Amino acid sequence: MGSSLISLLPIFHLLVLLGSSVNAYWPPSPGYWPSSKVVSLSFYKGFRNLWGPQHQRMDQNALTIWLDRVSGSGFKSVKPFRSGYFGASIKLQPGYTAGVITSLYLSNNEAHPGFHDEVDIEFLGTTFGKPYTLQTNVYIRGSGDGKIIGREMKYRLWFDPTSGFHHYAILWNPREIIFRRVSLFGQGQLQVETNKTEAMTVRRWTIRFLVDDIPIRRYPKKSAATFPLRPMWLYGSIWDASSWATEDGKYKADYKYQPFSAKYTNFKAIGCTAYSSARCHPVSASPYRSGGLTRQQYQAMRWVQTHSMVYNYCKDYKRDHSLTPECWR
Repeated sequence: MGSSLISLLPIFHLLVLLGSSVNAYWPPSPGYWPSSKVVSLSFYKGFRNLWGPQHQRMDQNALTIWLDRVSGSGFKSVKPFRSGYFGASIKLQPGYTAGVITSLYLSNNEAHPGFHDEVDIEFLGTTFGKPYTLQTNVYIRGSGDGKIIGREMKYRLWFDPTSGFHHYAILWNPREIIFRRVSLFGQGQLQVETNKTEAMTVRRWTIRFLVDDIPIRRYPKKSAATFPLRPMWLYGSIWDASSWATEDGKYKADYKYQPFSAKYTNFKAIGCTAYSSARCHPVSASPYRSGGLTRQQYQAMRWVQTHSMVYNYCKDYKRDHSLTPECWR
């Protein structure tokens, strides 16, 4: 009996190591799932084709869009919103997709050409054997119109986005009540400090990016010049961005692998439209009526930013941060 137990010890140690390895590369539960609070929307009820109609197809409640030598494709929400929750479950194409961008984003570029706002979730195509990069970005009042002032944060996801559908969302919320100031420090510590300079009823606009309901980025309004406040529409698209998408343009779209496709389903777009009353309240990112994240959600976000983030524009010392004052305020 004793020798049997001894022989099982290596197996036990291996299982412990495997378990700890899995936990190390998977974020902790956020404890709250805002997507479950939002009813899915029929594509034809909430959206319309924007371009490339011959490169879109609906099949069993999933929309497929694709890019080839002829065209890419895009869609747009019927309504403009001034706040809300916007998401979709997306499945990406495996293999060589360098130079190709698959996106879900908010924008008012058609209403304000040359002076528009934009909030992006973009999947940057890749080469064989390398993972996709998820890029989040915010453009303010034309900072993406020829005079790029990007606010990029990039991530390598903790799962394979080509093996199944995963939910990606943007929460654009004017009603987060500031109860405390949260600071992320090194050495694996999360410190929460009471912000005594702000009243308990102060409301702050905030943009949050979520992946499978895990917050991966929080972008608060620190000034009117660095935050989108005008109504925007929800868009999705697939297009050729060979000049910059993959390793700063090193690898281009190769059309011998066409078509490049992406599938979207479980569309969610709910909030305050441009025509809603001032009393309209968008969905919260947390169980708190204040809209502020819970400690558990902050811990999940910190895990992602520690383990999955590969680029943070605020920490790029080659950038001119006089153009991005939110990095140092």
